[in-house]
Amino acid sequence: MLSEMKVSDYIVEFLIQKKIDKVFGYIGGNNAHLFDSIDKYEAIELVNSRHEQASGFEAEGYARATLKTGISTVTSGPGATNLVTPIASCFLDSIPALFIVGDINSFERDSSKRMRQIGFQDIDIVSIVKPITKYAVFIDNLKNLRYELEKAYFLTQEGRKGPVLISLPVNFQYQEQYEPKQESSFFKSQEYYSIIESRDNINISKKDITKVINYLEIAKRPVVLAGHGVTLANANKELANFLNKTKIPLVHSLMGKDIIDEEYLYNLGFIGRWGNRYGNLTLANSDCILVLGSRIDTLQTGRNVKEFAKNAIIIQVDIDPSELGKRVPVDLEILGDVKDFLKLLNQEVKSKEITPWNKKVLSYKEHYPHTYTLENQDKIGNQILSYISECSRDGDIFTIDVGEHQMLSAQALALKPKQRVLFTGGLGSMGFSLPAAIGATLGAKERTIVICGDGGMQMNIQELEVIRSQGLPIKVFILNNSSLYMVTGMQDIFLNGNYVGTKKDYSSPNFKAVAEAYNIKAYQVSTFNDIKSVIKKSLSNDEPELVEILISGKDMTVSPLLDYARPYEDMMPYLSRETLDKEMNHKC
Repeated sequence: MLSEMKVSDYIVEFLIQKKIDKVFGYIGGNNAHLFDSIDKYEAIELVNSRHEQASGFEAEGYARATLKTGISTVTSGPGATNLVTPIASCFLDSIPALFIVGDINSFERDSSKRMRQIGFQDIDIVSIVKPITKYAVFIDNLKNLRYELEKAYFLTQEGRKGPVLISLPVNFQYQEQYEPKQESSFFKSQEYYSIIESRDNINISKKDITKVINYLEIAKRPVVLAGHGVTLANANKELANFLNKTKIPLVHSLMGKDIIDEEYLYNLGFIGRWGNRYGNLTLANSDCILVLGSRIDTLQTGRNVKEFAKNAIIIQVDIDPSELGKRVPVDLEILGDVKDFLKLLNQEVKSKEITPWNKKVLSYKEHYPHTYTLENQDKIGNQILSYISECSRDGDIFTIDVGEHQMLSAQALALKPKQRVLFTGGLGSMGFSLPAAIGATLGAKERTIVICGDGGMQMNIQELEVIRSQGLPIKVFILNNSSLYMVTGMQDIFLNGNYVGTKKDYSSPNFKAVAEAYNIKAYQVSTFNDIKSVIKKSLSNDEPELVEILISGKDMTVSPLLDYARPYEDMMPYLSRETLDKEMNHKC
């Protein structure tokens, strides 16, 4: 790094030092200097988005796929406010991201905040996003830039990961004689040392590991419930080692879909409101649940929390103390990094005999299977997604939008080695999947398969131009039922089937024609034979393509489904009381 340089060049060199090779952004007058500086360096690529929100989602997809910090830069005013949704998505799902806003001149900002606005496109973005970031700061003095940039980047990856935002006035960006070595470094500050000291004090004790071992030794029906925190801790390998040694059944949250290979015999899959019946039955019959990096939220338990794991000892491991035992009573709370925990546990744990329990959970899979064929015109949405999964290849990344297809994907995708599935979990933002695919593809350098509905596709459809211009190996599958079908279910129950906003004044375009306008090869199919043929054809190559699948709303219905008021093992369509009682009274 030079001793004296332009400020915007310094920021880019800082990112390169951190092994960041992509920056996603949308240009405006107040971040043009950043764009210009990024363009100068071969070690980093500027990905020119077509909307600021999409830029944020692209940075998020990059971070999800690589576990590196995603970077997005936009201009002030509407550019900044368009980032609010992806910032919130990163915050709720603990995704490391740095958002750099090119702000108005520092001398045009009213420090007293008595005036609404002085400069054009002036908005206090820092105050807006503070509740949904780990840290947000307006650089009011250039002498603070080095310290704040180092701090912000560090916090994206420290502890529970998440987003940060820096708002940098344009008049600072073009300063030519900036000398970073002359300014204070966060990494030499007392603040940094205090954070490190606090981190070092979060030690998983040998006593806690001994307690876990004792609980597992006593248990006859143990289960691991794994969440997204395992991936964020980069602990997938440690979890696989633990499972292969113990043969304990595993269930996972929506965000934990890609934590463990489908090849693991005792992978009982997705649990919760839209989960697999066999997964919910496994969890309900457990006598000891080891929760790793999962919030145990409402979508997993239903609202009837008293019925959740009522006969089980619960052990919860999480990096965030506020998540421990917050909804469900926990017998043993362990604050710490999941990877560190599993490393210690693997040193001590021994295999034990749980053959009767393993046989029982496999019988759940046998009795309540999720198998689909396109020839059988039942559960058509599941069948389509199952066939997409079958035709995919090792290493493919799936990015999933929000709607019925999201839960169908969680049920039906059977992941192959090294495949990833990226969901927007906590925020559940429509419009996520297409831009996230761009970031994931560029970050991981793998082909990405987008699964979305007609509603979500219309929210960031302009990013097709980025796919075309970059020639990215992205396959877009749109399940088009010409409605916002997930919401219609609520309208059926509570609003007497008044489909306002979802059907009667809602429509979608001819997506094939739209894609072709972007010079992207596209197909529109509706019959089973055509659907199967086009899916196979499209997934046999790496060209950017869009496949519009015309499908009815009822074909997208998710089943089984949990009524929130019922115990989570009692899913629709309901088993006979005799059958359910038999399944729930199993003892090993």
